[in-house]
Amino acid sequence: MEIILATHNQDKVKEISAMLSLPGIQLCSMSDKGFDLDVDETGMTYSENALIKARYAYAQLGGLVLADDSGLSIDLLDGYPGIYSARFAGEHASYPEKIQYIWQLLADYPQDRWTAAFHCALAFIDDQGKEYLFSGECRGKIISEMRGEHGFGYDPVFYMAEYQMTTAEMDPKLKNKISHRALAFAKFNDFLQKQYSGEL
Repeated sequence: MEIILATHNQDKVKEISAMLSLPGIQLCSMSDKGFDLDVDETGMTYSENALIKARYAYAQLGGLVLADDSGLSIDLLDGYPGIYSARFAGEHASYPEKIQYIWQLLADYPQDRWTAAFHCALAFIDDQGKEYLFSGECRGKIISEMRGEHGFGYDPVFYMAEYQMTTAEMDPKLKNKISHRALAFAKFNDFLQKQYSGEL
């Protein structure tokens, strides 16, 4: 069973492939099909943006389509950058530059209040056009230094006290069990098993 992932982010493709551990599933990106994901994310929530991307991919390619939208929400900043996490510091800013900007925004607050959460929303459209949503949240805090060599994005500064490490310091196998995306995919995997048990 083939599922088309509405993204051009190869880090995300790699991470999601590890989470879609059910046998019989082949994951491919839109670029694998010869299309680029070129759509304005105009939604006001993670779920709305995930649906925008999934609907675009479904309109272009049909079949089974999956899209996600994820981001970092910082409590002191009223959930910012949130849905703007990928581009709030400028369209072409690198993640180290985005992290530096976050530190600037938090500089006037004590570090013990730098609590935050990663959020993920998944949108799945089946071959009949029916839409489904799944979500996950992972809580932690922002730290004032970058630590770890794994992961991507904001992982080097997202610290989880119960594991005493950032998500970039975690073994990828652990991160792929406890992250916001992992929690959303646990729900999605359960759905696939129930909905497509005869095809897996």
